[in-house]
Amino acid sequence: MSRIGKQPIVLPPKTECVIVGDTITVRGPLGELQKNFRETEADIQCDGKEVRVLAKRNTLLSRALWGTYASHIRNMVKGVHTPYMKRLMIEGIGYRAEHSGNTLTLLVGFSHPVKIPVPQGITVKVDKATITIQGPDKEVVGSFAAYVRAVKKPEPYKGKGLRYENEVVRRKQGKKAA
Repeated sequence: MSRIGKQPIVLPPKTECVIVGDTITVRGPLGELQKNFRETEADIQCDGKEVRVLAKRNTLLSRALWGTYASHIRNMVKGVHTPYMKRLMIEGIGYRAEHSGNTLTLLVGFSHPVKIPVPQGITVKVDKATITIQGPDKEVVGSFAAYVRAVKKPEPYKGKGLRYENEVVRRKQGKKAA
């Protein structure tokens, strides 16, 4: 039984929730988020002050999706009030990033610059050796940060590459002088 799904999701002030069929829409000060849920597995009820998720059946899939749906809705409600943020650190001599318009350009040791289009609804800020990715949708922010990091993962000998702000890179020893 889901402990997360049992708890009601309290809607903060200036937040509204609308359910139409299998789509739930959450509006807040930072924007609007929509997500589709399977109607057959969970019943989502929204009054003006809180959202409740109830399992419709007692099957394994329904019980699994009960808590998952509650977490998704909780993330949507939080995202329209405070943006989710991921920071990537750039390590390496000559490695840098530039943001212009809707494109993030990475110069990370390849013979060519890597250009990545920024998804709609996400803001990217580039400081000296830091890329900050912000947005209301936790899933989009996390997947875009993972995509950017995958361009040049940190290597284990010198630690060069793109890594998350609090990520620890395990270093290998390397060659020893004879």
